[in-house]
Amino acid sequence: MIKSAGVALLLGGTMALGGAAVPAHAAPAGSLAADLDAILRDGRLRGAAVSVTVRDAGTGRTLYDRDAGAPRTPASNNKLQTAAAAFGLLGPGYRFRTTVSVEGDDLYLTGTGDTTMRAAEYDRLAAAVAAEGVTEIRGDLVADDTWFDALRTPPGWAPGDLQYAYAAQTSALTVSPNDDFDAGSVEISLAPAARAGRPVRAGLTPGTDVVKIDNRAVTGRPGSPSSLAVRRRNGGNTIVVTGSHPAGAAPTSVLRSVEEPTLYAADVFRKALKAHGVRVAGATERGRTPAGARTVATRTSMPLSQLAVPFLKLSNNVMAETLVKAIGRETRGEGSWAAGLPAVTAELRRLGVDTAQVTMADGSGLARANRTTAAQLGTLLRNVRKRPWFPAWRAALPVAGQPGPLAGGTLANRMRGTAAAGNVRAKTGTLTGVTALSGYVRGPGGRTLVFSTLFNGYSGGAPKDLEDRIAIRLATGGTAASTRYRAARLDGGDLEPTWLAGRLP
Repeated sequence: MIKSAGVALLLGGTMALGGAAVPAHAAPAGSLAADLDAILRDGRLRGAAVSVTVRDAGTGRTLYDRDAGAPRTPASNNKLQTAAAAFGLLGPGYRFRTTVSVEGDDLYLTGTGDTTMRAAEYDRLAAAVAAEGVTEIRGDLVADDTWFDALRTPPGWAPGDLQYAYAAQTSALTVSPNDDFDAGSVEISLAPAARAGRPVRAGLTPGTDVVKIDNRAVTGRPGSPSSLAVRRRNGGNTIVVTGSHPAGAAPTSVLRSVEEPTLYAADVFRKALKAHGVRVAGATERGRTPAGARTVATRTSMPLSQLAVPFLKLSNNVMAETLVKAIGRETRGEGSWAAGLPAVTAELRRLGVDTAQVTMADGSGLARANRTTAAQLGTLLRNVRKRPWFPAWRAALPVAGQPGPLAGGTLANRMRGTAAAGNVRAKTGTLTGVTALSGYVRGPGGRTLVFSTLFNGYSGGAPKDLEDRIAIRLATGGTAASTRYRAARLDGGDLEPTWLAGRLP
């Protein structure tokens, strides 16, 4: 067996034994190759396109390779590439800024893409305006979203996804309805009336006149099944609620995206101004802030080093697309996907990634035209360890088996009670027929490994337990724990957390 520092090398799906190449399935029992091959022989992967790589993070040696150079759809593993480019090009201290200024009779609300702006942040801006002694605006409230272009979603996104929060529109001015920063979405709360036959009670958070509810849902008999459905047609802001919800049942809620987030943000801000005694006489419209406007209030976001935590741990798609546009604006003076995506690719090249093997159609991974390889993800994961911002990058990755959305994130319910819990830090990815897991694991000898698993084209539910078993095998160095491991079903099945808010019980 060819060895290097005590590590048997598996290259191109074969083990080198006695100078002759033998198929990986002939690897010695108990070896890494034999164990991972056994996991990957699961019948659910029959006919699927499977790519796996494992490398020593320190030396770069390849310890396992199963078609790692083949192009695959990465799903949300695409965010690893976007995050690396954002750290490299924007810097860990980068912040988004929202300003309010006055020129003539008009008040201007100007954004640069802050996805962490909630109703509370707009309320504080309004309070700051009032504290400046502004009590009446005789002209208009002008919403300036020109920091980014007017294209709201990447061309490759499926029209059927666009009503859901995970596919919300990107704008330089937006609102998040919750602490998960699901920007560009509104929360629809639904509760049964006291008696059957009465309309279900429906409300919006935050309150806004931009979105209308067409409530056709009724309260059902106690104990009857809930059949609520919430739909927003593309191009409009009327949300239709149908079905029934039984009397006595618990209230529920769901998120839906908003058409034209700029006007949504301006409306939430206008209501906050009114609450603080600032009257706007004119209309709310989109426009550009004059160069000489006087700033009366400013809000800056948390730095990218902190924003990366909800971005990666919760797999936030809108944050990913906003970062791509911010990169385009910073590097090429244009806040667009056309400017941002080439800049991301160029930064990946500087990080040692062979970008001839990478196609980025968006920043989040929702577009099915995205392509990369497990090998290139492994290269990226290894090379970013040399960057000064790596500690922030590492801290933002989901942690296996760690409870809490901002700790374990998308891995909070996975690999619990195993050697991988609290050890594996990795990015998940999920689309129909696509699952991915790429990141870091510390082996039993303390050595850090980078790994990437990309499964495309399987049938049935996502075989995430196989990803977990591979990670557990790397953490333990042996087969027993990974063979016995049975994944607990996630709260939302196979979906990423940003998908779950679109589902009703």
